Amino acid sequence: MVAKKPRIVIIGAGMAGLVAANKLYTSPGSKELFELCIVEGGTRIGGRILTRELAGDRIEMGATWIHGIGGSPIHKIAEEIGALDSKQPWEHKDGYPKDVLTVAEGGFVLDPSIVEPISNLYRKLMDYAQGKLIEGSEKKSEVEHYRTATNKSYKKNSSTSSSNGYYGELSIGSFLRKGLDGYWNEEEKIKGYLSSSRKSLEEAVFTMYENSERAHTSAGDLSNLDYNAESEYREFPDEEITIAKGYLSIIESLASVLPAGLIQLGKKVKKIEWKAEAEGLIPSMEMENGHGSRPVKLHFDDGSILTADHVIVTVSLGVLKAGIRDELGMFSPPLPSFKTDAISRLGFGIVNKLFLELSPTQDQEFKNKKFPNLQMAFYPPDSKLRQQEIPWWMRRTASLCPIYKNSSVLLSWFAGQEALELESLKDEEIINGVSTTISSFLCNSQTQKVVNSQKCSNGNVKSMENSHGFIKFSRVVKSKWGTDPLFMGSYSYVAVGSGGHDLDSMAEPLPTISDSCVAAKSPPLQILFAGEATHRTHYSTTHGAYFSGEREANRLLKHYNCGGFSEMLHY
Repeated sequence: MVAKKPRIVIIGAGMAGLVAANKLYTSPGSKELFELCIVEGGTRIGGRILTRELAGDRIEMGATWIHGIGGSPIHKIAEEIGALDSKQPWEHKDGYPKDVLTVAEGGFVLDPSIVEPISNLYRKLMDYAQGKLIEGSEKKSEVEHYRTATNKSYKKNSSTSSSNGYYGELSIGSFLRKGLDGYWNEEEKIKGYLSSSRKSLEEAVFTMYENSERAHTSAGDLSNLDYNAESEYREFPDEEITIAKGYLSIIESLASVLPAGLIQLGKKVKKIEWKAEAEGLIPSMEMENGHGSRPVKLHFDDGSILTADHVIVTVSLGVLKAGIRDELGMFSPPLPSFKTDAISRLGFGIVNKLFLELSPTQDQEFKNKKFPNLQMAFYPPDSKLRQQEIPWWMRRTASLCPIYKNSSVLLSWFAGQEALELESLKDEEIINGVSTTISSFLCNSQTQKVVNSQKCSNGNVKSMENSHGFIKFSRVVKSKWGTDPLFMGSYSYVAVGSGGHDLDSMAEPLPTISDSCVAAKSPPLQILFAGEATHRTHYSTTHGAYFSGEREANRLLKHYNCGGFSEMLHY
């Protein structure tokens, strides 16, 4: 009688799932030891990585950046496969644009004397929140200002104590707003008076940076983004770059070593049965090669069933959230409370990208003048300068820029409710809304009559010349991560009320190793969890997903004393 091999099934063919499969399949002796399979609910591999083309340019619908090339496994693969250079133009080939034009609605081009102080304030507030701003690096008065903003932002609550000694819960949103209030108070003390028009412009610029932060973190509202977690998040050093041949080239490289048939597409998992305890559960009647059943049973939408000894779940946090809300539940028996509590508390936001192709005639018009790297500062609701014709869903995006110098493709980012609204809009509605907004910023000659008599306290506001006609677009391409049932959002963030311990809980396998009583009664490591939302310090990133997939593969390799597993600090 030939002993059966342990069967490992990986749910999801995104970054985490493919890294786990790659590691398990290529480790010494693993082919003889394991039976490996990936089941993917969609019709393609890549998950939240999706590279497409528009107007001859390569664009990314999902993951876009290598966030720091120093130590990034994504950068290492990209170098090895020659993916960092391409003859075909690609998104953000020039990196983050430096020659930005900051304009307030109505056509007010903002002088650096207005933008730079607010930009510096915002950057230092975020540096302080992230633990980058240390005493000695700034003036004592500035450090005290950030501390004051922190103290004032906390809501006193005797029942909740944070790790740094404060009581209550603090969000990035409240911290930033207290910081802005403190800045204005200091400015008024120094200058004696700040005009309402000056404050309105500074408010608009500050909000612009907040909107960028919303897209960066996926938190639709910064009042939901936890302050303490910011200092725990880790970044790789050196520059941030995009991948010339597309992020999908990394995915294809990881999958290339896997044999045909190992990845099964169109296999959406409906339910996962596992054995929390061996006693009291009726074993499956399914027999394999004359041997008894495996502890985990996967039920698919098409009615098929697959059993496994170990399952690595790499579905998004959004899918897990929907799974625990479903009365029928994704897991049977249900996940333990420590796991469901972490899933519930952590945040999972929606970020969508909007690409617009300039019409051929419009593109020719901009060949010499160039469409600017436009930063848009929208006035607060109580401002008399607010342009009513601008649609609400445009008001919380921060920029509209060519994807590289002289490209005819423009890009804007949306987060939260605006991102979800974008998914439901027809192309014509989007084009009209964006064109109306751009018209207010770049083409509205009516504001010139007002600008001469309405200046800020230092007079450094001027109007954009009416150099362009009404902007015309020929095509719209947008991502739809929020309504896609395979993702139900974009990536995770640490919400107020959650913390790093919840990310650790997300990574805990079932049955839990720490629970010796349960572990003794049940087959070990039945369900393992990977994905960006399971990494404590690199959540929300592709490299976080990479590390998590490698972590779970190593866990199984170590369990079976198989060569090739490694312990890494990133885990």
